[in-house]
Amino acid sequence: MRLRHTTAWVGLTAAALVAVTGCGSEAAKETAKETKKAAETVTGADKIMAALARATDRTEQLGSAEVSMSTDLGTGAPIAMEGTYSWGDGMAYDVQMDTAAAQMQELQDAPTIQVLLVDGVYYYDVDPQASGPIAGKEWIKVDSSAVFGDSGSQAYKGGGDAGSPTASMKSLKYAGDVENLGAETVNGQRATHYRAVLDENDMGKFKDAYSGEDSMLGAMTGGATTMEMDIWVNDKDLPVRMEQVMGSMSVSMDFAKFGATKDITAPPAAQTADLTEAIKEQNGQ
Repeated sequence: MRLRHTTAWVGLTAAALVAVTGCGSEAAKETAKETKKAAETVTGADKIMAALARATDRTEQLGSAEVSMSTDLGTGAPIAMEGTYSWGDGMAYDVQMDTAAAQMQELQDAPTIQVLLVDGVYYYDVDPQASGPIAGKEWIKVDSSAVFGDSGSQAYKGGGDAGSPTASMKSLKYAGDVENLGAETVNGQRATHYRAVLDENDMGKFKDAYSGEDSMLGAMTGGATTMEMDIWVNDKDLPVRMEQVMGSMSVSMDFAKFGATKDITAPPAAQTADLTEAIKEQNGQ
């Protein structure tokens, strides 16, 4: 197989992380005292914080959801992904992605390809190849360090709120410039629309993933250092949609069927071929 398209398909699935992780709670903790003081003097700021706090707690409690994602790396041709997203015990997802849009026709004949993310490692379900580095294997394995760099990928590994939508929601909860844009109907649900613009100082432990010198995301976003984040919260204190725009890259995620989704586990090691180092070499890491 040739690796000439791997940046495209790895980048697409990696970019899907952006919409749900956004910022680390570390930065939120550092600014909490200042924001609390500001909230005492800004009309409505305390109400916004309270609403986002409720949504954060509720989302964290449920731990998983069925989702629909859309990722655009600035080409104007969004790539759709659908499936299960879990954050109850570290970030994981199991989605179907359009094979042709991801430029993976050489590896998968079916119109969609299954993609897993487990503990910071991507797995792509491919047709067994007759020869080459993935001969006889059913899965390609790519560690997130091939996309975010060695330091940046650590933010997405392990438990806690790594890779959780609550990480983004916590950052919004403590941001001093969150706007309430009012009620809107999204996916048939009445929801309140919140928006904030976040800079590198708000990204906490995810900063290296977005702007580190060995991260692919810097090139994907055109070197952007700020991120516009929107979230729609329904009357059950749950997110209906999250959107993020960072330079030329945009990601959107719609949530449905919270909780009680299936467990997501990595495929057997004997069925996988690890292309992490090959992709790092291709991308000059």
